[in-house]
Amino acid sequence: MAHIVDTHVGKKIRQRRWLIGMTQQQLAELVGIKFQQIQKYETGANRVSASRLWDIAAALGIPVSAFFEGVPDVEAPSPSHQCAVPHDLLEDKEAVELVRSYYAIPKNQRRRLLELARVLGDVA
Repeated sequence: MAHIVDTHVGKKIRQRRWLIGMTQQQLAELVGIKFQQIQKYETGANRVSASRLWDIAAALGIPVSAFFEGVPDVEAPSPSHQCAVPHDLLEDKEAVELVRSYYAIPKNQRRRLLELARVLGDVA
């Protein structure tokens, strides 16, 4: 059974890769490994070594620390309130597509779109 941190790091790799529109094959080529190994990392089936994680972070354009943000604390009590935003938001391909599309819009129009989304959220 995969360790919870290995699974978390793998999810972060996949999320970032999706977010920037990179395939497993492209990432594997940048890192110098086979795409099957990327698949194993992303599922948590294989652990990523420190040096390999360093290379993956460089290829994805993020700091290594980004892979550990939000690591679940298995001993922490669960929150008593429900968050409106799911914890695994970036695992949803539609959400990733929405984020990509949002940043493709010119900045002044993005601000207007954000205001519209806030209004619609308040009405719902």
